[in-house]
Amino acid sequence: MAESADRRGILYPDRLPTFHRRIAPPELRDRVRWFWIPRWRLAPGETSRQELLAFPASNLVVEPGGVSLTGPTTGASHRDLSGTGWAVGALLRPAGLASLTPEPQRIRDTETPIPAAELHRAVAGSMGEADEVVGSASEIDERESRARDRALDALTAWVSEHLAAPDDGGVLANAMEDLIASDRSIIRVDQVARRLGMSTRGVQRLAHRYVGVPPLAMIRRYRLQEAAQRLREDPAVTIAQIAADLGYSDHAHLSADFRTVLGLSPNSYRRGPGVAANGSSDG
Repeated sequence: MAESADRRGILYPDRLPTFHRRIAPPELRDRVRWFWIPRWRLAPGETSRQELLAFPASNLVVEPGGVSLTGPTTGASHRDLSGTGWAVGALLRPAGLASLTPEPQRIRDTETPIPAAELHRAVAGSMGEADEVVGSASEIDERESRARDRALDALTAWVSEHLAAPDDGGVLANAMEDLIASDRSIIRVDQVARRLGMSTRGVQRLAHRYVGVPPLAMIRRYRLQEAAQRLREDPAVTIAQIAADLGYSDHAHLSADFRTVLGLSPNSYRRGPGVAANGSSDG
């Protein structure tokens, strides 16, 4: 599986530990956007934090403690890490989530255990093979790479068996997600409806059934992710220019969205966190 360079959703990528996003194989891309694997080894007493503006989607996550389904979030989130650990996850497409829950709105901002003991044993066993940090740097890297590949093979096989191919609604929901994610001119639900050839109410029902958050929330999340990425990567671009490029009526509206969801202004985000940290979390 090819590595993805996409770092949207991660507010401070420079603070990441070892982290990989692998694009799903072609036969599963209608159910999984990518797989992700972080691993961290922190000194005693050290705590690391990753802050996220997560995708408007759900994740299937395997960790040392078990397997869970994390629903879409309604705001920014973070996770503090310590000690040694790992996770292996899948960022689910709308059609993929449909096999795991008929009511995704009920899992918003929650984490639900999934009964998948075999999957957990296979992934944990694979990741555990790289726990021992001995040998040269190249030998350690090679063990890590083999462990990731075996863990991903186990998760891919489970997804293939348990997540059904999309029905007609799932195909349409995936098209809705692709449109919102890729077209920055999309700022209203009626635009999505026209492009998909359906009513606004139909788009709302589609998001309710296959995503779990309203379509307008999906639009705003993707636009905010792009705004954060541009603020982070292009110090020369103005907030007003980013707002205009993303369809905001003025920079004040972008700033208001930033404060509402992230709890800080675009300028504050651009300056970066006051204290550097590392960390990892969902997708």
